[in-house]
Amino acid sequence: MTAALTDSAPPSPGDGELTHLGLFYAGAEEFLATTVPFCREGLARDDAILAVTTPANIALLRRALGKASTRMEFADAAEWYRMPGSTLGAYHRWVEQRTADAPDRHVRLIGEPVWHGKDALETAEWTRYESAVNVAFAGCAASIICPYDTRALPDGVLADARRTHPEVAVGGVGRPSESYAEPTAGETWRRPLAPVVAEGEEAVMRFGADLSPVRTAVAEAATALGLTGERAQRLVFAVNEVATNAVQHGSGDGRVVVRRAGGRVVCDVTSTGRNEADWYLGYLPPDPHQRSGQGMWVVRQLCDLLEVHTDHDRTTVRLHISLT
Repeated sequence: MTAALTDSAPPSPGDGELTHLGLFYAGAEEFLATTVPFCREGLARDDAILAVTTPANIALLRRALGKASTRMEFADAAEWYRMPGSTLGAYHRWVEQRTADAPDRHVRLIGEPVWHGKDALETAEWTRYESAVNVAFAGCAASIICPYDTRALPDGVLADARRTHPEVAVGGVGRPSESYAEPTAGETWRRPLAPVVAEGEEAVMRFGADLSPVRTAVAEAATALGLTGERAQRLVFAVNEVATNAVQHGSGDGRVVVRRAGGRVVCDVTSTGRNEADWYLGYLPPDPHQRSGQGMWVVRQLCDLLEVHTDHDRTTVRLHISLT
């Protein structure tokens, strides 16, 4: 995917080539050893640069780069990394905006995911988000560095970062990751849906070509489970899009199950038929020239989490929307 890295420099890709590097750092010096040369090279090339990281790291970069930092953009990672789908959508929109008048312009991103306070499911889905970046930006003239603070993060998160990034850097030294697993590599990133421990009764409904009864039933079930207002509308829209996709590309019918689990409303939309779906369904930006095919991209951005599981004769799309 990328050229081999030297022992002294951050990735320096050619035009139209994606690099995605996991930066492991244990302090300001190690953080700056990779990010400062990365930014300076980008500024010299007039690349568009966005750094989404902690306030402390933003301050480090501004101080190290001086006045040159005014030509970059910065954002607090806590505000940016809230839902995997919406985060990827935000990055995609930023790239589109910065290259609208210059399609060949190179973009550089420093994106530090927020791992603290996440449960096991959230951690797993954010890990798959990092893997999906490799297909979502494939062929894009983009250089991406994802910092990981080794002083604060669990060993499991750090091990997964080596699987999701084709290149890694430690102490300013970059090299290919020996643990990297391609997003499309067999069953590496597929995993079965875990049983949902529902609180109270589940709402179960069948659907066919006419989806209006399902929309009504999902809205009623969501309200009964404590999901109201804009969040309930998001669930109804998401279910409608997934069911529409199932009707058009599956057997023409399916089943919806809505229940409350912890602080989320969890909804399964299951369809039968040989309608294979990749685990990263909805992570690939839609072709702007196509009139259809944008539904799952939108659904992914509406939901806090989205899981996809396919076996031989059925596909289940699981939607999670937080109650708050």
